[in-house]
Amino acid sequence: MFVAKHFKDLMEARPFQPFKIHLSDGSTYEVPNHEAAFVTRNYLEIGLDPDSDKIPGRLAKCSLRQITQVEELPTA
Repeated sequence: MFVAKHFKDLMEARPFQPFKIHLSDGSTYEVPNHEAAFVTRNYLEIGLDPDSDKIPGRLAKCSLRQITQVEELPTA
């Protein structure tokens, strides 16, 4: 099981390494940069469908208990 500190460390890493999370229901979400997600004690909230100013149109609220895998993505 992943804990908030794990994602806090990922989000604060410099240089940032993009990653994808996999949830127990089979869904996946990409976190392309350190501004795309927010960590709380029990959730990772990920901004989705960003506009040209990188402002998300909606959020995915992912329970840390449901995250089964974290996959590194190639840097741009």
